[in-house]
Amino acid sequence: MMEDLKINHLRELESESIYVIREVAAQFERPTLLFSGGKDSIVMFHLARKAFWPAKVPFPLLHIDTGHNFQETLDFRDNLMKKTGATCIARLVQDSIDRGRVVDEKGVNASRNVLQTVTLLDAIGELKFDCAMGGGRRDEEKSRAKERFFSHRDEFGQWDPKNQRPELWNLFNGRKLMGEHFRVFPISNWTELDVWQYIFMENIEIPSLYFTHQRKVFQRDGVWLAWAPFMQLKEGEKVEVRDVRCRTIGDITCTGVTLSTADNLEDIVSEIAATRITERGGRYDDKRSDAAMEDRKKEGYF
Repeated sequence: MMEDLKINHLRELESESIYVIREVAAQFERPTLLFSGGKDSIVMFHLARKAFWPAKVPFPLLHIDTGHNFQETLDFRDNLMKKTGATCIARLVQDSIDRGRVVDEKGVNASRNVLQTVTLLDAIGELKFDCAMGGGRRDEEKSRAKERFFSHRDEFGQWDPKNQRPELWNLFNGRKLMGEHFRVFPISNWTELDVWQYIFMENIEIPSLYFTHQRKVFQRDGVWLAWAPFMQLKEGEKVEVRDVRCRTIGDITCTGVTLSTADNLEDIVSEIAATRITERGGRYDDKRSDAAMEDRKKEGYF
């Protein structure tokens, strides 16, 4: 009985998300799906393929590459595009740095995660996207809990959490003025556990980073971070090899890893069900301030 209820719950979430994705295709002229190679964007792409099967997904994917991504993520992205015949457009933060649009951070806490905002907004303007779908979920972080499914952005790409449109009876208002666009979050009502249970139920392929593997890591302010040659260590920090896995994937400089022995989907589901640490509890960039995510979102971050 409990197993049936769980499956029914996941199918209801799936149906809701597919409905939202089809609404995007119906209401907008040039939508895109933001793809990072992380589990949420992979689930989003899986849902989009289901929404339009047997036709191909009728919009391109967009990846904002910081230049400090895990190589496993980039390889997974490229292989997935080859398998499915989908189109993924990549835009590089390094290009924004080279053009003087942003300045690369320096020092031990340097990260390109914040710099993605300018690259993303430039890409939306260049490619004339009027809607960008992403895998943001309301359970992730307090500012994301304020989001609607259809999140309006002004002509500067900025988000005003106090000026959002009502969404009653699954009616979504995609009307916009010239230069404005929308961010849409089809899996808003999913939890991290829902995502993992759905991946397990659908047997969705995911990057090896999510499974326990040995990696060079170091600890900073209570967070285990993957080490890369371009990262500077603080005094007293040391690199060691541990058994870890990722719960969320992004820029290496701020993606925390989890000490774990979960090397298969069933063990991951059990681990997530038992944990009391939030998914973004291991994101080092969220520790810059109490309102770090909301500040970035107001400026145009996803």
